Amino acid sequence: MPGRNGLLSRLIVAAFVLCLGTAAHAEKRVALVIGNSAYQDAPKLPNPAADARLMSDTLSTLGFFVVGGGALVDLTRSRFDDALRAFGRELAGADVALFYYAGHGVETHGLNYLVPVDARPADEGDVFEQLIGMADVLGQMEKSGAKVNLVLLDACRNNPFRGRGVRSTSGGLAQMQAPPGTLISFATQPRSVALDGHHGHSPYTRALAAIIRHQGYGLFRTFNEVGLAVERETHGRQLPWLASSPMATRFYFAGQGVPTMQAEPARDVVTTPALPRSVPR
Repeated sequence: MPGRNGLLSRLIVAAFVLCLGTAAHAEKRVALVIGNSAYQDAPKLPNPAADARLMSDTLSTLGFFVVGGGALVDLTRSRFDDALRAFGRELAGADVALFYYAGHGVETHGLNYLVPVDARPADEGDVFEQLIGMADVLGQMEKSGAKVNLVLLDACRNNPFRGRGVRSTSGGLAQMQAPPGTLISFATQPRSVALDGHHGHSPYTRALAAIIRHQGYGLFRTFNEVGLAVERETHGRQLPWLASSPMATRFYFAGQGVPTMQAEPARDVVTTPALPRSVPR
């Protein structure tokens, strides 16, 4: 028969785990996940659509509601706008807002823009009409009132419209300021170009999807581990970058985890018959 103390220890641990799971489900997490690969008038990209699907599946297992039911792939400007409006509606009352984008990104005049698949800018004036400004995305997330805003950008690539008068200081995206309660993760350093990868996923997204599954990893440990993993895989050619403002609350993608508890090993209960007491004479 299991010992009473050992059984009690296991019941306490099980109840603690159940409480953690209930708290995680009570937190409202909303994500918009976009991957643009099939560009009509710019170089096609092999991995963003698959990267977005990997991220969407991973976030769903971690309790996120993913807008649109999953990854939104190869969005035109009008569909991109629709997705952002749906994201804004779902953010009402959210505790955590997450925006993930993989695809072409463009920096011009120090501002970053995301590129829909039907974009055909002939000059810099077309950028404002045909591309998606990251400042607008950040503004929408900040206005939602979510406690934690996460922006994940696997879009640090060469400017595909450089020959059309869309000027860029260099390849990649410009550094961005993070509004209050916001963390922005770039696939590589500002003004640098990220690698597409050779195994169906970019080094950044593959590392991110694996590491956010770790229980007990807070935000800064998570993204430090992502950076180290990408640095190892690319032999130092790509170094992810963070921009962050102070966070008023802690956040764990996969939950805070269960503290180590040394449960007492089960023992068999042995009843020893009482020995007769000697009666003094």
